[in-house]
Amino acid sequence: MELKKIILSGLLLSSSLFASVHYAHWGYTGVDDPAHWGDLNPKYAECKLGGSQSPINITKDITVTTQGLAPIDFHYTTSASEIINNGHSVQVNVKPGSYIKIDGKVFELKQFHFHTPSENHIDGKSFPLEAHFVHQAKDGSLAVVAVMFEDGKENPVINKIWNKMPKKVGEKVKSSLSVAMINELLPKKKTYYRFDGSLTTPPCSEGVRWFVLKNYSTVSKKEVTEFLHKLHHPNNRPIQPIDARKVLQ
Repeated sequence: MELKKIILSGLLLSSSLFASVHYAHWGYTGVDDPAHWGDLNPKYAECKLGGSQSPINITKDITVTTQGLAPIDFHYTTSASEIINNGHSVQVNVKPGSYIKIDGKVFELKQFHFHTPSENHIDGKSFPLEAHFVHQAKDGSLAVVAVMFEDGKENPVINKIWNKMPKKVGEKVKSSLSVAMINELLPKKKTYYRFDGSLTTPPCSEGVRWFVLKNYSTVSKKEVTEFLHKLHHPNNRPIQPIDARKVLQ
């Protein structure tokens, strides 16, 4: 149970279930930046000691083509419930009932949030925006689906989220984002890169299944700038060593 608390507190910052769990302040700038996360709290030690940390740079020399890599079975069937400014990102919580199925397990979609610039890179390329769709199985294990956004035309779904984006840290507002709009954030083709990784925020817990979609959505420069101004700084963790890991495709 304690491990589950540690894992979820890093991702589901808005959940009242973990309101009694207190963690050291961390951030993306100054003495609390990613280079210092592992020293801020003993519970964050994995941020500097872990061997399977995220994000990574997905390159051809670490990618293995695997026959029979199962598609992700998406079942996003519920709308959003609220949008939260948690101080580290803008997070959209989703009503229960949406899930993905992979490895014979069901992972329920809990929330999705955004990073600018992207945390993961593909062949050394950074993207202006990356969305993380965070899922949890009944046993507590986590799966994250990452969607990259490249420069292009304005994204109407992003625009709708941004229009409701709370200005103050800790503020939350009800969201009317429909299930159709949530699905529109995903590219039509959902082939992916897969690797074992970690949370990209403290406590950097490992054992997270990562699925980085190969196809991209678009976002306008204006939308990225608006998000950046809301946060006042980039919110991406730097690329982590790949070590002995391989990326499956």
